Amino acid sequence: MVTSNSLVYLIALPLAGAAILLLAGRRSDKWGHLLATGLSASSFFVGLYQLSLMLGRSNSQRPITQKLFEWISVGTFNIDAGLMLDQLSICFVLLITGVGTLIHIYSISYMSHDLDRRRFFAFLNLFIAAMLLLVLGDSYLNLYVGWEGVGLASYLLIGFWNQKPAYATASKKAFVMNRIGDMGLSFAIMIAFATMGTVSFSGVKAAVGQTSTAALTGIGIMLLIAATGKSAQFPLQAWLGDAMAGPTPVSALIHAATMVTAGVYLITRSNFIFDAAPTAQLLVVIVGAITLMFGALIGTAKDDIKKALAASTMSQIGYMILGAGLGPVGYAFAIMHLLTHGFFKAGMFLGAGSVMHGMNDEVNMRKYGALRKFMPITFATFGLGYLAILGVPPFAGFYSKDMIIETAFNSGGLKGVILGCVTLLGAGITAFYMTRVMVLTFTGTSRWDEEAHPHESPWLMWLPMAILAIGSVTSGYLLSHGDALVNWLSPLFENHGEHTQLLSPMVVSILALVMVALGVTFAFIIYGLSEVDSMAPTKVSIFTKIARQDLMQDRFNEAVFMRPGMALTSVLVKTDEAVIDGTVRGVGRATLGSASALRGIQTGFVRSYAALILIGALAMVAAIWVVV
Repeated sequence: MVTSNSLVYLIALPLAGAAILLLAGRRSDKWGHLLATGLSASSFFVGLYQLSLMLGRSNSQRPITQKLFEWISVGTFNIDAGLMLDQLSICFVLLITGVGTLIHIYSISYMSHDLDRRRFFAFLNLFIAAMLLLVLGDSYLNLYVGWEGVGLASYLLIGFWNQKPAYATASKKAFVMNRIGDMGLSFAIMIAFATMGTVSFSGVKAAVGQTSTAALTGIGIMLLIAATGKSAQFPLQAWLGDAMAGPTPVSALIHAATMVTAGVYLITRSNFIFDAAPTAQLLVVIVGAITLMFGALIGTAKDDIKKALAASTMSQIGYMILGAGLGPVGYAFAIMHLLTHGFFKAGMFLGAGSVMHGMNDEVNMRKYGALRKFMPITFATFGLGYLAILGVPPFAGFYSKDMIIETAFNSGGLKGVILGCVTLLGAGITAFYMTRVMVLTFTGTSRWDEEAHPHESPWLMWLPMAILAIGSVTSGYLLSHGDALVNWLSPLFENHGEHTQLLSPMVVSILALVMVALGVTFAFIIYGLSEVDSMAPTKVSIFTKIARQDLMQDRFNEAVFMRPGMALTSVLVKTDEAVIDGTVRGVGRATLGSASALRGIQTGFVRSYAALILIGALAMVAAIWVVV
């Protein structure tokens, strides 16, 4: 493997930006946003340079490493702080820094009136640096540092406007639920070291053949738990909708293009573990399928434009997790959908921010309508993202999502039929709720308040949207043409395997387009051909009520985890007070009591002491007399 001394610059540049802005304080208010944007862009160009070097090397020589320093050396536990850049991580590096830089540019205008804009950009840079460390770490422990750094940055950005109690609560909810997932990653690292003696990617991969299936299954399940937390997958998905409390650029950067894809990265990076642990791999598929439908159903009932897009993100990440769970044939397609999704979903989130910018921060789509006349650029760029997520040819989602649907059908047996039908149904529901978003926001008649004065956003906001829209159109074709991405990633995924072809690509595409057409048609009939009330109807079906409440996920967590947890905590507290503290207090009281009793014989009078001596002497004589 080739070594390099330049990988650290990818992380050091945005990290330096965060440090400078936080340490400089108000002195950097006038230029901090420009510095942060420039350093993020510099990291992107370093990534492009590394890609150009990588393209000039053979497959076996493309991965490069850099040892930073010796981190831990305790007995047989030796870990270096090291970085690794290969065909998989370069995809994430370019996505993180490329889309991240566009979001920085967008934020210059979007956050221009915020007094703490400098601090916001510092947190953006911190997030970029942590996410880069996550995908560049050469071991699970190095990855874990970035993993936790991303969680911290997410907490800071979601709760950026923490003067609003609801926003502070949302950031805490995201932080706590992510910590639950992080425990899975911690246990996976512990099991790997206990059974393999190493936590480096190369070391674990080499040791898989000599490790028991039970241990590999345990590691795989723990890694899946970690992925569910970070990527908002069932059953740790409840935080994502509330996380929309943060500024809209945060939603685009963290909850569409980068952080929520970390779980997909973790699973694909650990492909050698899941390939050797079929049970864990099956659980990955099940989690992806459940979340795919879960997010799609929630999206049908949301009137908040950002929460509708958040539910969509949850569902699309479900597609990626499902694809990654399909084994060697699905890893590359999961990454392809991840990359295309980064373009069209980030673009739509920025489009939502543009709409909010022109509508006095109103998020209720029922109070929009006819905005295409007032925001033509936002309408066009958002519309291209809409066509991409639907999977309409030749837009990006057509190539990436259809490949996952095809792989699901062709995974074999009843499993393949079930998964294929689930992915098709998800495509139809996606078309329904995304058409609902488009119709309620951009078409029909205006339903906004008199105070609203919709207008197009400034160029610093629509330019990144336009660039992302171009990616929404072209990325799918570029990544799939000649199996470009599959061939690029193939050296990392051994044993590509073969499976029976249940349905041909043409049949899958036709079925997917039929489902999309049905979803679009139903949404247009319900919302496009009838008058939309600016207030959500109160008389709705029981399903709509449940979907509005995120399919009761918070109530489920409260009933199954929080309330029993509080009860258990109460019992433990009372037990601690009665047994642990009671024992300690009992010993103390006994000591004080005996001391008090003994203190009573210490009178200070000679006659008392003489009497005690006499009594003692008589007692001794009596004892001797009895014994003799």
